[in-house]
Amino acid sequence: MPELPEVETIKKDLEKYILGRSIKKIEVNKPRIIKQPSPERFKQELKGKTFRRIVRRGKYLIFHLSSRKFLIIHLRLTGQLIYGEKDSKNRLNLLLSNNKYLNLNSRRMLTEARLVDDWKKISGITRLGYEPLSQAFSLDVFRQGINKKKKNIKAVLMDQTFIAGVGNIYSQEALFWAKIDPRRQACSLNKQEIKRLHTVLKKILRDAVKCRGSSTSTYTDARGKKGSFHSRLKVYGRKGQACLCCGRPLKKVVIEGRTTCFCPKCQK
Repeated sequence: MPELPEVETIKKDLEKYILGRSIKKIEVNKPRIIKQPSPERFKQELKGKTFRRIVRRGKYLIFHLSSRKFLIIHLRLTGQLIYGEKDSKNRLNLLLSNNKYLNLNSRRMLTEARLVDDWKKISGITRLGYEPLSQAFSLDVFRQGINKKKKNIKAVLMDQTFIAGVGNIYSQEALFWAKIDPRRQACSLNKQEIKRLHTVLKKILRDAVKCRGSSTSTYTDARGKKGSFHSRLKVYGRKGQACLCCGRPLKKVVIEGRTTCFCPKCQK
């Protein structure tokens, strides 16, 4: 699933390509991805509108339109949002005023598109927690949140109501760099461990944004190109391979239904 660095990369790309462009035509090839309103109304209300601004909130992209409505897209597991030529295989195609297309694809049909009056009232967005790269996500905020949690630390990092945008990839990587076993109870971490985890989580997310995300599966940027941070991943997807620090085989466990790799020697 695209996480914060991948969605942020797409946002920054599209800010260069579509802001100020109006929508000439809408083709909905798979109506089920349109969650709100009906597909016909979606097309009627979107046609002729201009993209004014793009905001990322967690893993959501919010497009501010000239009509004062908002187009909200959540890519889910395999979604792609690509600017350029038309792709008839995509689920939703928007023809822009410069005759380029904004194409929304979703291999597993889990991607969601909504056209709403107020994006801040969408239930999935209202429940989101702190943006981990914002000033509001301070060490004190992180420590207070961690100390209240009785779940394992991996699950806490992936809890979107606490930290928005962190998923399976970057939670594993942050815990490896912080030398913390993902199975540990969050409330068992001491002050030094919490500080270290807070620091490395922010650093990894910033570095991943600079590398334009991790293309571990179907993710591409808004021009269909892969990111490069996956070449820096230390544990994600490496079960059974040698730890890059100590050489011991990495182990795999399942946490909250997600495969998690870690080093039993380096992570305590």
